[in-house]
Amino acid sequence: MKIAVMGYGTIGSGVVEVLDVNRDVIAKRVGEPLEVKSVLDLREFKGDPIESKIVHDYMDIVNDPEVRIVVETMGGVEPAYTFVKAMLMAGKHVTTSNKALVADKGAELIGIAKEHNVTFLFEASVGGGIPIIRALQESLTGDVVEEIKGIVNGTTNYMMTKMTMEGSEFEDVLKEAQDKGYAEKDPTADIEGYDACRKIAILTSLVCGKQVDYNDIPTEGIHKITATDIKYANAMGRAIKLLATSQAAGDTYYARVAPFLLTPSHPLYHVNDVFNAVYVHGNMLGDGMFYGSGAGKLPTASAVVGDIVEIAKNVDGNIPITWEPSKVTLADPGNQEYEFFVRTTADQATVEAAFGAVSYVDAGIAGEVGFTTSKMAQREYDDKAKQLGDVLQMIRLA
Repeated sequence: MKIAVMGYGTIGSGVVEVLDVNRDVIAKRVGEPLEVKSVLDLREFKGDPIESKIVHDYMDIVNDPEVRIVVETMGGVEPAYTFVKAMLMAGKHVTTSNKALVADKGAELIGIAKEHNVTFLFEASVGGGIPIIRALQESLTGDVVEEIKGIVNGTTNYMMTKMTMEGSEFEDVLKEAQDKGYAEKDPTADIEGYDACRKIAILTSLVCGKQVDYNDIPTEGIHKITATDIKYANAMGRAIKLLATSQAAGDTYYARVAPFLLTPSHPLYHVNDVFNAVYVHGNMLGDGMFYGSGAGKLPTASAVVGDIVEIAKNVDGNIPITWEPSKVTLADPGNQEYEFFVRTTADQATVEAAFGAVSYVDAGIAGEVGFTTSKMAQREYDDKAKQLGDVLQMIRLA
């Protein structure tokens, strides 16, 4: 069975490597060997084993009747969307690792695949090598998934782990993450939470079967977290993690991406470095957690190849996925309730005038007060914070 790969970067080259190294095992599982026939890229790759397979025009793949399965690992919405749409309309199955494409165009591409009796899969778009999407689509179809909380960005989790362990400042840890290749030269998508936002939008869309627009999800990154915040977290016996969250609220969902303070009893507290984890609560399952390598060449490529094998076993038809293009109106985030940790330069009398009874946190920081509030709606907190008037930092508790 012939395969084409679009994009021969980190993930694309990883897919070719996994298919080569595990060739015999994959052939047994599929029932026939899988062969990479074409690799689409602008570059030539002189001396690489795939040099003779390089093509520069995606239409060469569209018009090749031998290619049954196409892998998209280019990233970004365009030209990936144009290329993938053309492949599906030509009757070719597609799998992708591209979360930007899936979050933006997933429902549409699933619909096009169904119309042409082929399949569009995207396991690697969330959580790298963690099989969370297949679990939601297959293993948990008898459950109503009521809550998802995930550490789904390895870059920010590595940074928060280093800041927690070493007490380092944000800028120092970011530079170290960039030097190690964990963070991009432009780290905005990671540190501002945009990457995690797209991923929780995808997971929520799959749970509810309709389109969740990532633009509607309140998103805060980690760029405002400081070494002082880490000192307060340590004083509380908690750790700060960037979480992507989704929670059922009647016939819709609350969704948010933000830093949270976790206790050691929280299942995500011990997820460190570049690892990812997704915690799921189902009405029958109760609590479950999926943990593993959330990024990197081979873990992500492994998830892509898992999709390839699944498609190859069902190559003559469509593997159905319920994700309609009709949009979900998310619940008002101002109504969601949390306890809040707050730092301020105001005195205790002013704090209590605004927030009432609070619990103070002593981290030995001169000239400021740290405290945690009782549980209240986000909107109520916003009003009280405005009344307090001098908030240095706010982090929600989980």
